[in-house]
This record gives sequence, C-alpha cells and structure tokens, in this order.
Amino acid sequence: MLLDDKRLVITGVLNDASIAYSVARLAQQQGAEIVLTGVGRGMRITERIAQRLPTPVDVLELDVTDEGHLGQVASAIDERWGRLDGVVHAIGFAPESAIGGDFLQTPWDDVATAVHVSTYSLAALARTFAPLLAAAGGGSIVGLDFDATVAWPAYDWMGVAKAGLESCCRYVARDLGPQGTRVNLVAAGPLRTIAARSIAGFDTYQQVWEKRAPLGWDPRDPEPVARVVCALLSDWTPAITGEIVHADGGVHAMGADLR
Repeated sequence: MLLDDKRLVITGVLNDASIAYSVARLAQQQGAEIVLTGVGRGMRITERIAQRLPTPVDVLELDVTDEGHLGQVASAIDERWGRLDGVVHAIGFAPESAIGGDFLQTPWDDVATAVHVSTYSLAALARTFAPLLAAAGGGSIVGLDFDATVAWPAYDWMGVAKAGLESCCRYVARDLGPQGTRVNLVAAGPLRTIAARSIAGFDTYQQVWEKRAPLGWDPRDPEPVARVVCALLSDWTPAITGEIVHADGGVHAMGADLR
C-alpha cells in the first residue's frame, strides 16, 4: 500500500483514458483517499468519471485562473481533512490559434491564456495548498509534462508553456523545499488523451515513439506514467525534488532511430 493514509487532490480527470484518471485509480488501490477537481462544462463529465473509480469520490469545482476558486477548494480540503499529502497537476490548455503550426501568428492574448492555465497554475496550486501540505509534513506536488527541450510539430505555444512549467517546477521546489514539500514533473510519451486530440501532428509523435522507444510504447496505456506519478507522491522518494522524470519508454535518451 504505497499511498496508505495519503490524502490527495487530483486535477485533470476528463475521461477514463486520461493520465489523471489512471493516477486516481492506482492511488486508491494503493490506499489513498482522494478528491478530484473539475471546471466549467467539464464538471459533469468529471463527476460521471468519478463514479467509475474503485471507490466513488467527490469532485470540487476549481478554475485555476480564479483566485476565489482556489481559496474555496483550499478551505474545503482544510475542513475535510485538515491536511494534504499530495497534489497532482494535470492541467493544460491552449486556444486553437496557439497550437497547430501557425506559431508566429498567435496573438498575445491566446499565448497569455496558454501560459496562465498550463504554467502559472502550478505556482498557483502550490501557493494555495502549501499550508495544508506543511500540515502533513511536506507532502508532494507532481505535474504532468511533455518533453520541452525541443520543438515539436504543431505543439507551438503549448511547448513554450511546458518549458515554462519545467522552469516553474524548479522554482516552486526551491521555495517549498524548506517546509519539506517535494515538487516534480513526469514527462510522458504521447498518449491518446483528450488533450492529444487537439494536436494536429499527434500521429507523427506516435510514429517517432514506435521507432525510437527502446522499451516500446503503447499510446493507449497511461498506467506506466501513472505508476511513476504515484511513486513520486509516496514516501519512497524523499530526496527527489525539482526533477523531471521521463516516463516515455526511453525516447528522450536516444539520439537516433533504433530501427
């Protein structure tokens, strides 16, 4: 029971193919008590998916760009548990103009939205939940990433936002380290999630992974990534913070196609 007696907030559960859903399911199996968050029109979907977990759970409304929502969720968690052992940041969004291959034509307002939702939200969650994490002895924040060291076809400003997320992770790890809070990212390979459907070049990514992953890669199976997230939420990684752990079949380490 890797997460026995842990109390977690998990964002980003949109359907049962999402990484966050797999994290929630595995976390429950490993002994955690969880709460999900949803937002806007997606709330109803998240509420339905929450009923499919091994133990149905509550869903709290959380728009990470709304300070009022952040405060309300923190108060609800404080009232419910009085502490928090972990937070999963599985949040990302870019307007249509910010992805798809027209990088230089994206207006600032759309870039700002992508960065606010996908990057700054990590710092916003960390600031909001820091006192509750401290009450649990530090806890762990884990975010989901996609390799931002290179430029990907069609990923455009979401790639820039992910690069910012990686930097943000290091700064949040610096600031919350003294209270014992670990902050890490898991860089996943391409998975067939709702988010992936908005990327015009997704099939190209899949082809790259088929050729270059020394361990192989199944874009329909989020569980290998979810297992890494759960490990980082557990007490078994006490000295890891500010890190980007690649759960991508090894593609990030390969300099050329293997076959």
